[in-house]
Amino acid sequence: MKTLGTRLKELRTERGIYQSHLAQYLSVTTRHIQRYEADKTDVSLSTLIALADYFEVSLDYLVGRSENRKC
Repeated sequence: MKTLGTRLKELRTERGIYQSHLAQYLSVTTRHIQRYEADKTDVSLSTLIALADYFEVSLDYLVGRSENRKC
């Protein structure tokens, strides 16, 4: 099972999005994105929802509970 950090980095790099751009979208620092991708910090529910909406994937996919990007 893939972790949130693994999925987040995978989605971001697939789309050619810089950590700084994602950080700006989420109103967090680039360091937050680095820590999310390294699974070093918890992500709030509101941030998870924002990430799922941004990447157009389900929350289950984002957190590694499903292999289907859309439910």
